[in-house]
Amino acid sequence: MEYEDEDRLCVTLEEFSLATENGSGMKRTGRKRSYDDDTREYKSKNLETERRRREKLSSRLLMLRSIVPIITNMNKATIVEDAITYIEKLQAKVQSLSHELHQMEATSEDTAETKTDEIDAAEDMRKWGIQEEVRVAQIDGNKLWVKIIIEKKRGRFSKLMEALNSFGIEPIDTNLTTTKGAFLITSCIQGKDGDRLAIHQTKNLLQDIINEI
Repeated sequence: MEYEDEDRLCVTLEEFSLATENGSGMKRTGRKRSYDDDTREYKSKNLETERRRREKLSSRLLMLRSIVPIITNMNKATIVEDAITYIEKLQAKVQSLSHELHQMEATSEDTAETKTDEIDAAEDMRKWGIQEEVRVAQIDGNKLWVKIIIEKKRGRFSKLMEALNSFGIEPIDTNLTTTKGAFLITSCIQGKDGDRLAIHQTKNLLQDIINEI
């Protein structure tokens, strides 16, 4: 009877040990399967995220390629380099146009200021009863004395000197005075080649020059 009890006890212990081992193995297998599932799910999410990122990048590159007029090659690096070159050219053009715009604005302001000055000069002349005139008199040999009164305008005196030079008339000892909106010019003149200047013809020529400038 004792031996039977011992055998039964041994069998029971062996069965218990086997059952315990089987249970532990099933638990380990279950944990491994769960880990593998989690890993696959994580990798799947990463692949999906990467796929979306690549699709977004490709879409942006296609958009960039459609905007940039000159693409030398269709690979990604070249598209980006060509886009950078194109943007730099646009920036340089913007700077150039901005500079031209500033110059135009400055010129416009100068022109407006000049017109204002000319209006003021004309009003001053009318206020003081001053009129444009040309006087010519013989003084010595081939020399003539001239007195010219003209409305004060920017560049008008230099244009007068240039016109005289183009007609072969040389001014000598010229004086310029600004008064009451007018230029008062006095000068001795003579022909550059020693030609004798006629008073009447010289006066008409000066009057024509003044009307043109």
